[in-house]
Amino acid sequence: MTESAIEQAVILCVDDEPSILSALRRLLRPQGYKVLMAESGAAGLALLEQEAVALVISDMRMPVMDGAQFLEQVRLRWPGTIRILLTGYADVGSTIAAINRGEIHRYVAKPWDDQNMLLTVADGLNRRRLEQENAALLSLTQRQNEELQSLNAGLEARVKARTQEIEQINAMLEQAYAQLQDNFLLSINVFAGLTELRDGSLAGYSRQVAQLAQLTARRLKLGRSVEQDVYIAGLLHEVGKIGFPDAMLRKPMSVLVGEELLRFKRHTLSAEAALMPLAQLQKAARHVRSQHERLDGKGFPDGLKGPDLPQATQALAVAADYMGLQSGRLAERRYSAAEALALIRGGAGTRYEEQVVEAFGEALKEKAETVSDDRLLNATELEEGMVLARDLTSPQGTLLLAAGFVFDARVVRQVREFAQREGAKLQLYIRRSDARQPAASDAIPRL
Repeated sequence: MTESAIEQAVILCVDDEPSILSALRRLLRPQGYKVLMAESGAAGLALLEQEAVALVISDMRMPVMDGAQFLEQVRLRWPGTIRILLTGYADVGSTIAAINRGEIHRYVAKPWDDQNMLLTVADGLNRRRLEQENAALLSLTQRQNEELQSLNAGLEARVKARTQEIEQINAMLEQAYAQLQDNFLLSINVFAGLTELRDGSLAGYSRQVAQLAQLTARRLKLGRSVEQDVYIAGLLHEVGKIGFPDAMLRKPMSVLVGEELLRFKRHTLSAEAALMPLAQLQKAARHVRSQHERLDGKGFPDGLKGPDLPQATQALAVAADYMGLQSGRLAERRYSAAEALALIRGGAGTRYEEQVVEAFGEALKEKAETVSDDRLLNATELEEGMVLARDLTSPQGTLLLAAGFVFDARVVRQVREFAQREGAKLQLYIRRSDARQPAASDAIPRL
């Protein structure tokens, strides 16, 4: 025990014999304790109410209130005070009662041994100090636990709020990215439409190639990313022809000879060179480059064959060949859809993998089922929320709106004004499905 703790310790001695009290005072005072004395239990309780007593030494046999009764009151009212019983007779029953009722720290028999008494007092005070320290530590621990719980609750709230904020930001970024992607695809659609104006092609020709190629890639289960690349490649598969002279541009490939044929075979290389600087178009550019390759290695420009020819590229090739046979791009004769499909199937194993041809046939059926479900409406019948099923083009073949566009109030008004201004009966194919897609009205060209 430290010196400061000894100086602060207050000891109360209770006995009805003054000589006993004097003896205890002479023993304890030299040790630095503050000693209080009382000659009865009642007097002792009165002193306890006035002083913060650390330890009580009480005689067992006292009139009116014996030691057991006194120490019981001390336990009930000042439970932190150490209690020592001083007994001068061998009454086991009374001692046991004092122990049970007063929950004494120790009992000492009269006459006592001074050294033993000092050790008993020191041990009791040390026990009290430890109990107080434990109580203080327990209180501190509980308080810190409460503070920690409060901090955790606050932290959880902040984390939750921050998580919600991040989720909102991510949603906004995803929306912005989707809008950028829509704008990007729409720009490609518009550009493809402009190239078709030059060669007098059927409006929407490149988009039909793109859609068939994409559906074929989907049937082959090549993945959404590949489907996107194939779709873009379909829109831009003829961009390398933009430098052809008008006369050559309108000739089918089957009649090209000499320098014109050599120039035609280089158009895919020109297209790749034009598209490669854009990171988003690099994969599509490779498909465009290889669109005239054959499974048997007799194609151009690289003579790819077998497993070196990706199925995604074959999906583009089969769609472009199918539409090219019907449009007069490949031969002087324009083939019907059924004849073109028969020729495609005849190329299985030499020009295309049989699996690709089979997937293309399924893609044609899917497209036909989708088209048959479209509704044809006049511009005056348009309503907000309707979804465009097919490309909307001007009488001159310019792409106005791409299939899949969701009409909002502003665009409905613009379409009606355009039809009235041009003096044309503008009709549109609308999906029967009630599915709604995010509008990208800001991404469309002005009508």
